[in-house]
Formats: sequence, structure tokens, C-alpha cells
Amino acid sequence: MPHANPAATPASAFRPSGTALAALIVALASAATLAGAWFFQLVIGLAPCPLCLEQRIPYYVAIPVALMAAVAADQRRPTLARLLLGAAGVLMLAAAGLAIYHAGVEWHWWQGPTACSGAGPVQGGNLLTDLNAARVVRCDEAPWRLFGISLAGWNALIAATLAVVAFAGVAGRGARRGGVQ
Repeated sequence: MPHANPAATPASAFRPSGTALAALIVALASAATLAGAWFFQLVIGLAPCPLCLEQRIPYYVAIPVALMAAVAADQRRPTLARLLLGAAGVLMLAAAGLAIYHAGVEWHWWQGPTACSGAGPVQGGNLLTDLNAARVVRCDEAPWRLFGISLAGWNALIAATLAVVAFAGVAGRGARRGGVQ
């Protein structure tokens, strides 16, 4: 009876290298973080302030960058994979920095932007009535906390952790033998 090729079995069809695995973790965790932010906004009803919205930008950019790093690693292009994963790590450091800044604004450790409001444009009609009805979302008030940590604080922890994962993948820690590191 002929032996099946172990490389052709479904279990081993995709065995990511350390770099690819780190890139996939960064991409998937970034997507999950954005999904959580959208959940709090759309389902729970917590309107984001301008700093909250700015904190999402590095995640939006990091997802495709990390996915490109995973593809590059899978195609045995380790230099490109590490470069892209390093860029994703830098994006996560930027996200952590923005989140730390926002958390500090919430704790009143420093002053936030003076124009920190979430009011949308006025839609004609009675200007005074529209302004009175506008709900201003302030950057210096945390509307939700878990264990005393606001969403901005949790974002700082998540982004910092993803930066560590990305840079560990760049350094080749946890790479599989025989694969692209």
C-alpha cells in the first residue's frame, strides 16, 4: 500500500513560519480590536470621540500590511516579510502612543485637544435648535471602564502587545525549523 505524502495532508497544508504566524496574529487581533470598537459604537451605543477615531487608523493600515507580511513569508521572501511586519509593529507602537495619550487625557494628566467634540455638521433648519440637540462626545471623559481601565487604556495594552508580537516575529523568535523565519 503506498504511503501518503505527509506534506499533502490537510493538517500540514498551511504551517506558517514564525514571521507569518506573528503577522497573522497581528492582522487578526487588529481586526478583532476594530470589531470590538465598532461593537461598542454600534451595539452598545458608545459614540467615539475624535481621539477614539484617530486610534483606529493604525489598525486599519496594519491589517493589510500584516497580511502582506504573512503572504511574503509564505512565498519565502523573508526580507520583505520582516520589513512589512516591522512596519506593522511600528503602526502598533503608534496606536499604543495615541491610546496612552488619550488615556492620559481621560485621567486629566494632560490636556487634550481643545476641539475635542463628536458633534456632526449642522443640517440646516434652526441653527440654535440643532446646536442644542447636538450630543458632544468629549475626549476627556471615559464613558466605560473595566477594572478601572478605559477603552483607551485597553487599546494601549492591546496595541503594545501586538507591537511585541510583531517585533518578535521580525526577530525570528518562535520560528519553525526549515521554514522562513
